[in-house]
Amino acid sequence: MSDLLVAAILGVVEGLTEFLPVSSTGHLLLLGHFLGFESKGKSFEILVQLGAILAILLVYFRRLLDIALRLRTDPAARRFVLGVLVAFLPAAVIGALAHGFIKGVLFNPFLVCTTLIAGGLVLLVVDELELEVKHHDATAFPLAMYFKIGLIQCLAMIPGVSRSGSTIVGAMLLGADKRAAAEFSFFLAMPTMAGAFTYDLMKNYKELTASDTLLIGIGFVTAFISALIVVRSFLDFVSKRGFTPFAWWRIVVGSAGLAGLWVFG
Repeated sequence: MSDLLVAAILGVVEGLTEFLPVSSTGHLLLLGHFLGFESKGKSFEILVQLGAILAILLVYFRRLLDIALRLRTDPAARRFVLGVLVAFLPAAVIGALAHGFIKGVLFNPFLVCTTLIAGGLVLLVVDELELEVKHHDATAFPLAMYFKIGLIQCLAMIPGVSRSGSTIVGAMLLGADKRAAAEFSFFLAMPTMAGAFTYDLMKNYKELTASDTLLIGIGFVTAFISALIVVRSFLDFVSKRGFTPFAWWRIVVGSAGLAGLWVFG
């Protein structure tokens, strides 16, 4: 299979999984491993996220513009922006300090499979809990809650854990309903993914060739298109169906991955 086709496939997978609690990075690493695709410094898996970032910016453009226009006059708008920045801070600090360790040690298929299965079991448990719901608006969580969600998001630096999964579960355990938890995961994704993209690009741009750039560009386009589909439908789906389907998907993929590693290496 040509690298161009693999890049397109991986881009589609990135877009479909980035905002679901299933770990897009974990899926990309596993699929790339079995397809024999290896990017320089594992940069493809990070940089292709730009497509998903732009997709969510497009879907939420009007709400983001409204918040921006109200910043000077509306304390609630300023407080929400501060809340997103507070939630983003832990990942920014830990990600910068542990960047080399994360990509050099944690980006391995066996760990991905293990965390996919473990995360699936956690989702099954959380979906059955009768949690006390105190917050229904993602833009009005307490500031301390935003910070705690940001801390929980740092677990997703382990590939297979899932950034969206950790933030959604964290928000629910802290009192948010499913829809508000999922929506704040979208908002927090914007600075988190943009920061990871910028940091990785600054670290590795000198090593990227024209061929690497082409592959990333193809992955970006397909990720953008597939992410649009997910972002537009996920909130309604999770509000009605919960997280059990995603939990079982994680367990199946993780188990299949372990079997594949045992058979093919």
